[in-house]
Amino acid sequence: MDSSKKMVIYQVFTRLFGNRTWNNVNGGTLAQNGCGKMNDFTDRALKEIRQLGATHIWYTGIIAHATQTDYTAYGIPKNHPAVVKGKAGSPYAIRDYYDVDPDLATDVAHRMKEFEDLVKRSHRNKLEVIIDFVPNHVAREYHSIAAPEGVEDLGASDDKSVAFRPENNFYYIPGTQLAGGVDLWDAEQGAYVENPARATGNNRFDAYPNVNDWYETVKLNYGVDYVGNTGCHFSPVPDTWKKMRDILLFWASKGIDGFRCDMAEMVPCEFWGWAIPQVKEKFPELIFIAEVYNPAEYRNYIFNGKFDYLYDKVGLYDTLRGVVCGYTSATAITGCWQAVNDIQGHMLNFLENHDEQRIASDFFAGDARKALPALVVSACMNTNPMMVYFGQELGERGMDCEGFSGQDGRTTIFDYWTVDSLRRWDNDGHFNTGLLTPEECELRAYYLHVLNLCRREKALAEGQFFDLMYVNTDNWAMNAHRQYAFLRKSKKEVLLVVVNFDAVEAHISLNLPQHAFEYFEMAPQEKCKAKDLMTGKAETLSFTWEHPVALDLPGYGAKILKIKC
Repeated sequence: MDSSKKMVIYQVFTRLFGNRTWNNVNGGTLAQNGCGKMNDFTDRALKEIRQLGATHIWYTGIIAHATQTDYTAYGIPKNHPAVVKGKAGSPYAIRDYYDVDPDLATDVAHRMKEFEDLVKRSHRNKLEVIIDFVPNHVAREYHSIAAPEGVEDLGASDDKSVAFRPENNFYYIPGTQLAGGVDLWDAEQGAYVENPARATGNNRFDAYPNVNDWYETVKLNYGVDYVGNTGCHFSPVPDTWKKMRDILLFWASKGIDGFRCDMAEMVPCEFWGWAIPQVKEKFPELIFIAEVYNPAEYRNYIFNGKFDYLYDKVGLYDTLRGVVCGYTSATAITGCWQAVNDIQGHMLNFLENHDEQRIASDFFAGDARKALPALVVSACMNTNPMMVYFGQELGERGMDCEGFSGQDGRTTIFDYWTVDSLRRWDNDGHFNTGLLTPEECELRAYYLHVLNLCRREKALAEGQFFDLMYVNTDNWAMNAHRQYAFLRKSKKEVLLVVVNFDAVEAHISLNLPQHAFEYFEMAPQEKCKAKDLMTGKAETLSFTWEHPVALDLPGYGAKILKIKC
């Protein structure tokens, strides 16, 4: 769909995106706080997201999950509030793998049609569609009302008298009723009763989860005996494998372009290596993104699990966060790419997502501008994908106290709420800057420029990379702890990228190693003309290893100098 090889994902929390309610109530209901709909992603909205630089849009929270909202009028079973987090519920506590979440539909009875139309509308606006696949756990009251005829419900044939059985879909604690540090009582519905209790989604194999556990979920059984420690039972192929593969195929048939797989590393890599090739046999262009946090497992999930992309969280994200906040040296960035150099093309870069605190929150940087140099590094350092979380480009602070999650610097995933900056950018469906502050407009323009630049410039989208820090770590004319520099090259064009994590302007002299010229097969130039792609201004500089390059860097800014070689 896109001629550029650079993938830019725009993640949206679907039920929050189009909500225009101004006066939200803490812990409010759907009736009180409103809810965004799939139909709020109009052609105008999608066009603006595309113009921001996005190639893909990740609609978070599409598949039906447990909620405290009553949809029994539509034949949807009512969920017990004791095992639902927040009034809206977590999108990662799936209640029906074959259904679209009714919150997102203008016409609940035709919610799947609205989703199919959303996919078509996204494609019409040149955005490929990614949705979540949640493989590790389901809602405690999972029951499918939308599954195709003949599809057996999860757990329907389980032997509940045993803790583990390869053919079971769940893990059980026989003879024990669910209890623990969670209030299971509701005034209207009485007590939530689960007997025998089932293992909780975060690998808690007892009947006593607490409020810090994923108590609203139950763990799916992929044939790994965590209880008796008898190892893996993958032959014959476990029933759960077949059921989950069929769910992937079901959603792939809706015309989507990819899955972001929640907590993929909590599911055996062998399952992915079995399922993904089967799905890709029918849908060869489909991409799979894994949420994996253990670097020791990266290559396993890429080469054996067959994933296309993995989160670069514990490497680049954590490092850039530390640099932005001032407690990590910029020299540490070098170690990030070195650790994944052989799999760099498979790593997904980001500075925000629904799990992480907002950059502008008091829990992170307190000011979105502080992360602008990190944006340039994350988006421009290599050819791998970049992801932006909705509102990030507006400096959304995430400092609301919405309900279940409280004030934690994150935008809620559990509550009916409005994202202030997004609501004003929405501007009653106009999707313009009319209600944004000058600072928000400036920030958005910066994101738009960088994201489009990293796709448009061949050297950034497809070119080679060369880190310049090894010859500048001890450079007295540059603060290597607060500045970072690298080269990108494609054919006869080279880009010199230098960022400044300090608030004040920096006047530096940057060393270029002879090896860089040999590696890129380019001749030194004592005096050459360059164009700063960040400002459009022309500069004259010495581009040789014999003399340092003199540069003026803006505070919280960057230079990307384009040189013909």
